[in-house]
Amino acid sequence: MKLHHLPRNPANLIMKLGFCSRVSPIKYQGISCLKQWDRTFMSELLDRRWALACPDTKIHQVKLEINELQQQSEENETSVGYSFLNDTRPSLGYEMMKERQGLSFYVVRDDLLHPLVNGNKARKLDGLLPLVEDCFVTDVVTCGGCQSAHAAAVAVSCAERGLASHLLLRGEQPDIPTGYNLITTMYGNAIYVPRSRYAKREEMLSGHAALVAGYTGSVIWFSDILNESITTQKSKEVNSVPILSKSVISGSNAENHQRKVVVINEGAGDFAGLLGFIRLVEYLSQDHIFGKKQPLKIVIDCGTGTTAVGLGLGAICFGLPWEIIGVMLADTVEGYRKQEKRLISDFKSFCCSQNLDQSLSGDNDSIVQWVDRMNPRKFGNVLKGEIETCQKIAQQSGILLDPVYTLAAWEQATRLCRIEASSSCKGDTKIVMLHTGGTLGMFGLAQRYKSSFHALKKAY
Repeated sequence: MKLHHLPRNPANLIMKLGFCSRVSPIKYQGISCLKQWDRTFMSELLDRRWALACPDTKIHQVKLEINELQQQSEENETSVGYSFLNDTRPSLGYEMMKERQGLSFYVVRDDLLHPLVNGNKARKLDGLLPLVEDCFVTDVVTCGGCQSAHAAAVAVSCAERGLASHLLLRGEQPDIPTGYNLITTMYGNAIYVPRSRYAKREEMLSGHAALVAGYTGSVIWFSDILNESITTQKSKEVNSVPILSKSVISGSNAENHQRKVVVINEGAGDFAGLLGFIRLVEYLSQDHIFGKKQPLKIVIDCGTGTTAVGLGLGAICFGLPWEIIGVMLADTVEGYRKQEKRLISDFKSFCCSQNLDQSLSGDNDSIVQWVDRMNPRKFGNVLKGEIETCQKIAQQSGILLDPVYTLAAWEQATRLCRIEASSSCKGDTKIVMLHTGGTLGMFGLAQRYKSSFHALKKAY
């Protein structure tokens, strides 16, 4: 497996991020910590309205038992047979630090946040939706694939807040809607767009937003809301994050517009999508959960990479000895690093008013360790064996994974367990997997790959 390593010195990374006017890390027992005024800055950053009432999430511990009859050599470690035991009330905090983890890892159950809006989609919308509401928007336009978890999350969240959502879905309308496609259709206005038109996303989104707004309405991109807030912040030379008003949308004439439409990019991969993950880091770093001194390796399956970057920024801002490992599933390492630099640059612009450095550059200046999938396969090509693996994990642990995304993170966490258990560190570093949700996508996969799911039937 190919690894793309990153420097392990959080203090250096903090300075490279350009927080020289705010962040001055000090060392305490080998761990980078923030001074009191730095903690004040983070409190100001997170002092805002959120979509989620609280950042709480359940944490389980999965213990692995190796089937000795199936053990393979180290070169074939991915073929080792495991059985899984799920501890839904593991020891955390100080008790967790005292015990050796062994063959086990922790699962942050963000898939349980909401029955329909869960995982990283809920975290992305956590900081984004309140900004939209502050602008007194009436309609939201976004796009995604036919089984887009993002589109479904936006549809449900908007309906819960009295907003109309318009979801442009790539491809043909299925005969029978299932999974995320069904949820999107039930909660929002689903419009199916030919793939040739969908390829020009900006033109497609702008055109439909203008159609929704009509002659008397107004249209704004969510990125413009962020840019306006940055400009306002710098012009006032304040250090706190501003609260937006409806004047951001269309000036003093906002009241005269009947429809106010905001366009959100596919996947909500904007700066505001990082805030929910930074809030999650703050929650997880509490003393009674993972704490601030326990070294962690946090594994995430990555589509756009926003989740991994958000966790990485949170770990750095709070001075935590955490390593973020992003399993690449939709792009090359160059593509993920480009996205990482863009998000970091946006974060610096939004949160700092002076003494900004250039965005990160160079192969080693990364806050995420990007890794390839353990069992390489064509993206989206679901195989019978992977579906059966998800079935086995669900039956043994009660945790449902999907064979494309979250299974990749599970496999990586399992591998790291073996490495940590056999290392000279004696299991000091704990392995954590963030469950990014996506389980409703299983219905769509079953519809598309009927023969593979048909194989789950058992003959008696």
